[in-house]
Amino acid sequence: MGSTNADVAGSLFTNTYRNCFDTTRMSISRAGAHKMMDASKDQLPVWSKSTLSYRYPAEKPDPGDYMKKGDGTLIKSGRMEGDVEKKPVPPKAGAFKRRENPPNTAFRRFYERGDLPIAIDHRGIKNAIAWKVDIEKLDYHHYLPIFFDGIRETQEPYRFLSVKGVEDMLKAGGSKILPVIPQLIIPMKTALNTREHSIMCIALQLLQKLVLSADLVGEALVPYYRQLLPIFNLFKNKNKNLGDGIDYGQRNYDCLGELISDTLALFEQKGGDDAFINIKYMVPTYGFLSVNYC
Repeated sequence: MGSTNADVAGSLFTNTYRNCFDTTRMSISRAGAHKMMDASKDQLPVWSKSTLSYRYPAEKPDPGDYMKKGDGTLIKSGRMEGDVEKKPVPPKAGAFKRRENPPNTAFRRFYERGDLPIAIDHRGIKNAIAWKVDIEKLDYHHYLPIFFDGIRETQEPYRFLSVKGVEDMLKAGGSKILPVIPQLIIPMKTALNTREHSIMCIALQLLQKLVLSADLVGEALVPYYRQLLPIFNLFKNKNKNLGDGIDYGQRNYDCLGELISDTLALFEQKGGDDAFINIKYMVPTYGFLSVNYC
């Protein structure tokens, strides 16, 4: 289990930088949107009035496909090989496939416009954020949702700045964080719905930091379990099955199954009396977990 005090943004590298005059062409597509299945008409079932059920359509038989006199001897000898008819199979739903994640975050738009009081502070070991104003003086209702919306970025320096900005604001927020919780649900849900491994790992680690950032935050998240936990239930078994091998990358804390298990345990511990029953409703296979995050 990874430490919740670890620096999430510390492992992100800022390899490419953009000029302040560069702008991104915003996409109208929605992040995490569900796409229609790419299946032909003969792959989809049709409603049968005779059986009152869905049945897969069958092709119209060809009179030339029937056996003729003398074919039995050829079949027994193996000299007649007919084409094996392929039965239609249900198309894949693609529940675990990566979904669309266009670069149209509010964080990118505000950063390119110069409306965010941040800059990259290049240091010897790892980069940090140089805040142009004191974090305690920031309007959390305005800035914290913007930074949370940027955690689904995959390009630098947007990803590093958004993740590090969220960490810095959660560390210094205190009592300012609790009133902003309702505004953070949609950006967090959008990041999880992208179903991209790296984005989900960052979102889960920041969720843990959010719960531990201030009192009563865990209880304030309980009404929003129906928006967040469906993705948890989908990926809870995505573990690294190495057999008897050793995972030498445990320090990266990038195993989705482990992250989800630790996050649910933290939700139960900090969510009050109603947390377990609400978690159990959305994740039926969840059980009691005793994890100490103090």
